[in-house]
Amino acid sequence: MFLRPELPKLALTALAVVSLTAATEMDPINPTCPLNPNWSANPTMKLTVEKRGAMKVMLAEGRVDSGLPDRLSAALKANPDVSEIWLRSPGGDARAGNAAGRIIRSNPGLATRIPSGWACFSACNFVFMGGAPRLIEPGGEFIVHMFTSTGDRSLIDESVAMGTDATTELIGDVEQDSALLASEDNDFLIKMGVSRKLLTDIMYRQKAVRGSGPDKSTRRCLTLDEALKYGVTYAVE
Repeated sequence: MFLRPELPKLALTALAVVSLTAATEMDPINPTCPLNPNWSANPTMKLTVEKRGAMKVMLAEGRVDSGLPDRLSAALKANPDVSEIWLRSPGGDARAGNAAGRIIRSNPGLATRIPSGWACFSACNFVFMGGAPRLIEPGGEFIVHMFTSTGDRSLIDESVAMGTDATTELIGDVEQDSALLASEDNDFLIKMGVSRKLLTDIMYRQKAVRGSGPDKSTRRCLTLDEALKYGVTYAVE
């Protein structure tokens, strides 16, 4: 059992307010998730080291970009006494997320945390899974979706406008790269201790892009019970 450190009262109050606000307005398209997830608008992931009580933590906020693994490795080398990495991110480069997760795992005892009111989506999941232990506070959001190499609807529309041959070529490229990416991501998640049932019961039941039927959801927010059940996180007290 991992005991959460005491945070300053002001920080706890701020997190509680954010969490309460998010919880009161849910996404009608993705009804398990808040309408406006607090996952940061930074175009690349910003790494900031701060003291929180007696603990030094690294705040990792923003899009997972291809340069993240190198920046993360350098930041951890410069701050070897960081004990936790706190995450909020809209996702990004899945392969960079895998690489960042492996870097975290190579630092024994380095924990990852999704604080109350923060959201970790898509490629951020792989960064989070590198932690040992991994902690999701009540009100923190671990958001999953289907593995795919493109969710860019404009790219699909463009290929359709170019004709059947262009569309067929795009579909072939997407299928091939998505299969490779899914294989890499599956292997990483299972090695990090997640249950295979998370993939079969949750992730692969999501749509890659918003459909035209009654169910238009493309993402799924795990409950804390589900996160515990599938081995995504450990109990937090």
